[in-house]
Amino acid sequence: MTMPIPGSEAFSSRPVDPGELARSLPSSLPVHSVTQEQIDALDPLTYEVVRHRLWSVTDEMGEALKRMSGSPIVTDANDFDFAISDELGQEVQVGLYNTMLVGAVDLAIYWTLRHRATNPGIEAGDMFLTNDPWVGGGLHQNDVMVYQPVFHDGKLFAWTSAIAHQPDLGGVGLGSFSPAAQDVFSESLPTPPVKVVRGGRLQRDVADLWVRRSRVPMLIGLDLRAKIGANNVGAERLHALIEQYGPDTVKAVMKRMMSDAESRLRAKLSALPDGSWSATGYQDQSHEGDRGLHKITVTTTKTGDHLEFDFTGTDPQAGVINCTYAGMRGGVMLALLPILANDIPWSAGGLMRCFDLVTEEGTLNNATFPAAVGRGPIGPAWLTGSLVAECLSQMLDRDLELGRNVQATCCGTWDTAVIAGLDERGEQPAPFLNILMEPMAGGYGARPHADGMDTGGLFCIPLGRVPDVEMTEFLYPVLALWRREVPDSGGPGRHRGGLGASVAFTPHGTSIPMGLVLASAGKAVTQNQGLSGGHPGNTGLDVVARRSRVAELLAAGTMPSELAEISDTLEPGQNYASSYLAPGEVFSMTWQGGGGYGDPLAREPQAVARDLREQKITTAAALAVYGVVVADGEVDETATAAERARLRDVRRDRSRVTGRTGGKADLGSARRVDDNLVEVAGGSGTTIACAHCAEVLGDTADGPLALAVYEGAPTEAGPQIVATAADYVDAEVVFRQYCCPSCWTAVSSAVVPADHPDHAATIGRLTVATG
Repeated sequence: MTMPIPGSEAFSSRPVDPGELARSLPSSLPVHSVTQEQIDALDPLTYEVVRHRLWSVTDEMGEALKRMSGSPIVTDANDFDFAISDELGQEVQVGLYNTMLVGAVDLAIYWTLRHRATNPGIEAGDMFLTNDPWVGGGLHQNDVMVYQPVFHDGKLFAWTSAIAHQPDLGGVGLGSFSPAAQDVFSESLPTPPVKVVRGGRLQRDVADLWVRRSRVPMLIGLDLRAKIGANNVGAERLHALIEQYGPDTVKAVMKRMMSDAESRLRAKLSALPDGSWSATGYQDQSHEGDRGLHKITVTTTKTGDHLEFDFTGTDPQAGVINCTYAGMRGGVMLALLPILANDIPWSAGGLMRCFDLVTEEGTLNNATFPAAVGRGPIGPAWLTGSLVAECLSQMLDRDLELGRNVQATCCGTWDTAVIAGLDERGEQPAPFLNILMEPMAGGYGARPHADGMDTGGLFCIPLGRVPDVEMTEFLYPVLALWRREVPDSGGPGRHRGGLGASVAFTPHGTSIPMGLVLASAGKAVTQNQGLSGGHPGNTGLDVVARRSRVAELLAAGTMPSELAEISDTLEPGQNYASSYLAPGEVFSMTWQGGGGYGDPLAREPQAVARDLREQKITTAAALAVYGVVVADGEVDETATAAERARLRDVRRDRSRVTGRTGGKADLGSARRVDDNLVEVAGGSGTTIACAHCAEVLGDTADGPLALAVYEGAPTEAGPQIVATAADYVDAEVVFRQYCCPSCWTAVSSAVVPADHPDHAATIGRLTVATG
């Protein structure tokens, strides 16, 4: 673990009490505020009209940025976001783009109000720029935020902000990512908030300093101006709204939006039983050359109308797989917005009042300076969100109505590949750099009532898109060989996880090798876990085909469709690596689908047959994982029943039972826990029984439940486990499955390290309903 540098604490940021922050502001910075009486006096019609107008402002800001930006990250993939905040930085309205950024915007404004209000001052016509993840605004240095104070009648009224991922801001590695980095000094320089626009005028010295650091300065300069333009749009629309309805009315609406979001979320939480749920996940490898596993763990506790997310026990910061406090908070919002607030307007400033974070500094998702944080948003922050989503889904699964928002883990990470080299297709050779955005088409997790969406996108970017493959070939010297969904990549379950996909390309239009930087997770240990017995989705896989035959195949008029056709020398890419791709070679990337929900042996046989017809799964998976026999396209019902009975016998013969069951329960008054478990009366704690056969599995007061457990090779989870764990890590990785020891229904299925926490003990210790 790196030690913090003395003085670096000045650049840390934490949530603050709005009242305390307001009282600390200098008299030279007056703010516009309203009373509770003014908020209460709003009539419903005016409130709804102004609220929707504020929502439309963020949409206009997004469209303005996309029209002005030249970066495919913005124009194609929608990896950016916007916010309108009140005078103190609390987020009133956020965009529907990269929702992880929602957890960091207000932190940067809080910091600016604390540290920039006197010197250099905060005045009308100013804009600030920052990419310092310890301050906030973004989750790593490539997330760059430009934000401005909006004044009315000389008083600070609001803030607008625009954030987007930048393709390169300097540093040792291509795309500002160094797989071998051990501290931030091998990455792009973090820049604390600096005034880039003063009195409505771009500061050329600051702008020149900013773009000078990048390998693609024209794109960085264009994106800087695009963010400034988007903020200008936001300010113009806000001023027009104030002129039409008056400043007190607009401000009262802003405050009520946050209060309404808070009260609606608190009401939803109050309707659920109190309890605690835990989840643990892993980053396989922390940097180039590492072969370790690195743990993030969370316990989510709901008490009344409040949540606490406790990350105590998370491993110390290591390598490049760290994020700051802002990243951890962004990960929480990644899960909370779609799962708990999907039917609540996203006034994040109100929603964030409903939870507390408990965390130790110097850990993977609360790293202290000068840790390397280049992998922050797409590594530890994303995993933090996936684990929180797992806990929230377990909490909601107890309620039939709210359980419709339950979702197994989606694509669990961003599989990063950066290529850079010399484009020789034009009259003058020119350098290029490209971050492959195809993994935007991840698979969504399954739900209790539906399969996950195939290549539906990313959980954290609701409006994300994959780039047009022909535009990619136009912009960069590459030729795409395929981009397609991958059968079996969705986690098996009663409902199947959404499929992931793969892409393969070869250099085309360059005579020299291009650099290739890889960064990913989920190759040894899955990051797209299933729920309620559902299996995890696929492991990621990157492959470079050396000594390729692709040139000969193309010359003969054959478009290859499999790596085996292309080469006999297939080199698997590590999680973190700096490599190259020479002309005539092929790079293939397979990214993740979503986890499954429920026991695969409970899936409707006709749904399995449909998946076979649509090439969502293979015949091997239909038989070995789902136990469905299909002949001539039709389900053989008799053979399927026999095969499923045989597979349950296999579970019985291979498993060991922990503890002793307690006979049969009366399910008449049982209360749902999830697809397979119920709470029943009796015992000193909470008695848990199987929802299918009524077998009493234990009392939570007595410790672990009586479940049958099996550990085997990861590939026993199904053909979606395509990577060999030993190629990446030294730790033993297993497929661990827990079943009811009476009817042999799968209760939990995961690919985890052998020392992963015991699921039977976790249920007994933590799933305790008190209301």
